[in-house]
Amino acid sequence: MNVIERIEISQHQCELDPPFPAAWDSQPRQKFPAAIVRVIDSEGREGIGSGDAMYGFDDFRSLFIGKDPLAIERHSAVIDNIGFHAGRCWPLEVALWDLIGKIKAQPLWQLLGGTSSRLKAYASSGTHRPTEQVVALAEQIRDAGITAMKLRFGRHRLDDDLAVLAAVRDAVGQELDLMVDCNQGWRMPWDTQAPWDLAKASEVAEELIRHHVLWMEEPLYRGDYPGMRALNDLTGERLKIAGGEMTREPYEFREMLRQQCLDVYQPDAVCSIGLLGLSRLAKEVTTAGKWFTPHTWGNGIGLAANLHLTAGAVGPAGCPYLEYPFDPPEWTPEVRDFPLTTAIKPDAEGWLTLSDEPGLGIALDEARLAATRANQATWQ
Repeated sequence: MNVIERIEISQHQCELDPPFPAAWDSQPRQKFPAAIVRVIDSEGREGIGSGDAMYGFDDFRSLFIGKDPLAIERHSAVIDNIGFHAGRCWPLEVALWDLIGKIKAQPLWQLLGGTSSRLKAYASSGTHRPTEQVVALAEQIRDAGITAMKLRFGRHRLDDDLAVLAAVRDAVGQELDLMVDCNQGWRMPWDTQAPWDLAKASEVAEELIRHHVLWMEEPLYRGDYPGMRALNDLTGERLKIAGGEMTREPYEFREMLRQQCLDVYQPDAVCSIGLLGLSRLAKEVTTAGKWFTPHTWGNGIGLAANLHLTAGAVGPAGCPYLEYPFDPPEWTPEVRDFPLTTAIKPDAEGWLTLSDEPGLGIALDEARLAATRANQATWQ
């Protein structure tokens, strides 16, 4: 019987020069960390995953060694239990799925539903650059064939955020769908600034509606269900409310669905619930008439996993756009996907297309991983 023979985890840090001034982090990022998870079976096949840092996993490694790699229901349940006692170990589930795909000689998008092999990308910016630079980026995105872009709010003055939005809309007209991420759902450990209240979020929402924004992301604290429901009632068909990127539990998403909190659900398979759980949740979300479009702000392994998940489970009908992190010069596909031999890129019409290669269909750049080996998973 083929069994899981070993699980290897390594930490890596790609130097960011210049540092990346992420909109949601008051400390510019000096390094880009990646935890690489490898699951090797007794026949020598290897599945890979990446995403969260895998803190606390070593105490539970024995729960998987010697087990059938195809027992994904069991493995997903154990990983969910570990998340209660230690860290979020969902990158391991991604690696197991990659291994399953290689064992069965099928791509993940087929194993996870087979709905589609491609999705439209939206370019997700991550900084608070000067207005003229954001406008230039929007024009670059439009000219590359991508038809949607996400802007970041959170500058010192709301008027500055709105001025950037207005300038971008004036420059691209209706050639780009625009989304706005307010980054109010969660904070970095050292950031104690209070999130917006409903009155503030409502004020911003009306301005976004005036500029024909498609969705307003993370406008309130992630646990403020009454506020999200009230905001969604206020905006109605005029503006979609999005969130859930760092929500951890299935029951939380189901409660948000019950209370009609969101129009767009954004859990990330490498941080919450995993591919198995999210493939089921995605169908619940789309059956309820909502969109399912995961957060993907990590490296290319997580992007590939969420692309397989969403294309396979619901396809373009349930996910009109999938997040594609892109904010040069610091955040290019090559930097974002440094663990991989080939960076993931959309085609000239903005489609992210998956192959029929087994599993995730991606390969690790072993030389780059050796050169970036580290003993910790931090941004500094």
